[in-house]
Amino acid sequence: MSDKKPKGPSRDEKRQMRSAARLYAVQALFQMEHSNQSLDEVRVEFETHRFGATYEGNELAEGDPTLFRKTLEDAVGRQGAIDQMTDRALVAKWPLHRIDPTLRALFRAAGAELLEGNAPPKVVITEFVDVARAFFPEGKEPSFVNAVLDHMAREAKPEAF
Repeated sequence: MSDKKPKGPSRDEKRQMRSAARLYAVQALFQMEHSNQSLDEVRVEFETHRFGATYEGNELAEGDPTLFRKTLEDAVGRQGAIDQMTDRALVAKWPLHRIDPTLRALFRAAGAELLEGNAPPKVVITEFVDVARAFFPEGKEPSFVNAVLDHMAREAKPEAF
């Protein structure tokens, strides 16, 4: 008989789960903005039907449910502060309400993590720039996201820079 405990996810698998949770959080925030679903309804839908699900033969990544929930809750709970911080990072001609709704959801998720999360700001920026690349693989949006998040991170956690 072996004394070995069942091994949990590897370090790389945990990183991938956190990355997936961030992507799902952006999708969930986008969905909430464009539907009448509550935070709890969207959270349950994602955790039940999206995390690790298979669509058209493609398996979706398993997300970190703790990070997903925290990001959603913080993004909704601190939305006013996050939106104000985002507006300060945007040029005057492009207030938050005028930008692409996917980017708006991304800035809210990233802002939540910058204000309330434990990950270093540079990790948050890198992760959400990768999310932008997933949504806008051919566009200039990832560079735009990088610049806005850098500004937001310096405001939220100046001691990290």
